[in-house]
Amino acid sequence: MENSYADYSLLFKALSDETRLKIIDMLSCGELCACDILKSFPITQPTLSYHMKILTECGLINAVREGAWMRYTINQETADNILQYWKHIISSKDDCICHAHPESQDCE
Repeated sequence: MENSYADYSLLFKALSDETRLKIIDMLSCGELCACDILKSFPITQPTLSYHMKILTECGLINAVREGAWMRYTINQETADNILQYWKHIISSKDDCICHAHPESQDCE
């Protein structure tokens, strides 16, 4: 697996906000419209739009316009890629970045 730290850092940055994590958790139950998401937060519609823009631009969620409303779902492919990537970077492997810097093994 290719280590694309820059790509994944954008995803993890998007997830580093409490509101956005809650939105992802809400979407884990299925599709929701923006109005339903908004009811769960003490934020304004423009603030919700800001959060949704971050989540959609990095590919974590899908957005579909339905008339005046936006409907959102989790992008399962991106979610699966994050899980696979996380498992990869926390496991021991021959091509681990630590092998490129053996001096880091000498900490005492």
